[in-house]
Amino acid sequence: MARRQHDPGIKDPETYEALRDKGYSREKAARIANAQANPDMHPSRKGGRQPPYEDWTKDALYERARELEIEGRSGMTKAELIDALRG
Repeated sequence: MARRQHDPGIKDPETYEALRDKGYSREKAARIANAQANPDMHPSRKGGRQPPYEDWTKDALYERARELEIEGRSGMTKAELIDALRG
């Protein structure tokens, strides 16, 4: 198979090509490939510092659902809000 030309800023061309073959956009594939090539970055680690949704109050979950414009949120239970936010 012929090598595809890519941006010279791609630091890990093999990862980039594999991600593109899986259907990732050029931008996302480049970000992931470059992050994996950088020893100071860990793209496979979970990010963020928010507690899990199970630790949130129902009101906080509702507000987050409102920010994301999740339909039917007013009639949802806490468990349903969590499922909707994760979906």
